[in-house]
Amino acid sequence: MPAASKNSPAILIAAISGRSLAAAARRAGYRSLVADLFCDCDTVALSERTARLSGSISEGIDREKIIGVLSRLMGDEEPAALVYGSGFERQPDVIDALARVFPLAGNSADTVRAIKDPANLSQLCRNLGIPHPAIQFSSPEKPQGWLAKLGGGAGGSHVRPVATMPAEPGYYYQQRMSGRSISALFLAQNGAARIIGVSRQWSSPSPTSPFRYGGAVRLMRFDRQKKMQIGSWLDKLTRHCSLVGLCSADFIDGPEGLHLIEINPRPGATLDIFDTDNVPLLIEHLRAVRGERIDVPVYRGAAAAAIAYTSRSISCFPDVKWPNLTADHQRPGSALSPGDPVCTVLAHARSASAAERAVKRRVNQVAQHWKEEFQ
Repeated sequence: MPAASKNSPAILIAAISGRSLAAAARRAGYRSLVADLFCDCDTVALSERTARLSGSISEGIDREKIIGVLSRLMGDEEPAALVYGSGFERQPDVIDALARVFPLAGNSADTVRAIKDPANLSQLCRNLGIPHPAIQFSSPEKPQGWLAKLGGGAGGSHVRPVATMPAEPGYYYQQRMSGRSISALFLAQNGAARIIGVSRQWSSPSPTSPFRYGGAVRLMRFDRQKKMQIGSWLDKLTRHCSLVGLCSADFIDGPEGLHLIEINPRPGATLDIFDTDNVPLLIEHLRAVRGERIDVPVYRGAAAAAIAYTSRSISCFPDVKWPNLTADHQRPGSALSPGDPVCTVLAHARSASAAERAVKRRVNQVAQHWKEEFQ
């Protein structure tokens, strides 16, 4: 992945973790200026400049300081765009504030409000004829078969079976659907959605987070009729909510058919397994936002990405020699709590099942690099 030249335009990136967007910017020929919570080693290596944002994975990004951090990071630069990733779903007013200062290339705060408000999405799905699990805001009389979810939450760590947790502010209740978790990555433009590809996702349960995100594999094949149905639903949502650019939609594909779970109105966790050097997705994202002609990559084989978590506290993370096909490298000296993410692991194979097996095997292998330090 060649570095952009000094004369290349700059992209300003803000996210909980900006590494995948920084990699996408480099593939697209941009210099990246990244502000996130971690400033991981490879994020720093991929970027021209980085800055730490205040906040946390659970609480999101600190709204009070972000404009000052981004302004200092930008300096005298005139970035081509500000692209945001995860961390803003629960506070779309921050997106409003950013759009007043920076050239925002992504969904507006109004769109994020419309798509991430559980009650609004539920009503929208009913109006558009899109299957969506039942939701309610009072505790179910019979908690079996219901999940408690944080409005605007991401990553699965906030999801709990209702029977295991008391009601908390900001949470709502969603009927649990049986089936496999799939996600469609798409480009939204001018009231239409163009599907880039479909991935299958899995969880990495912990004692406190049974639905914590584990990883995803890009599928080589997906049922044509189901893909057409998803495309039709996404067209409707794109028109009604004015979606633009890279977005993803999560579904449960089960015995009762497809059910939309949520829309992520920004580049998300599967960017690593769908981005390509031939058709860099950040370029297509910017073209979609500007209303220009967009292209979609053609894929061969399968790719998978998974998160490696630590199961124990680490007071001072060791200086690890990271193997190939890993990313989001933890900084030496970092302090980690049980359940914190340590790195992302990647794998490629001829089939989706082989890629999934390979990435899960490599997660266990990579974990030995820091486990051995604490035997």
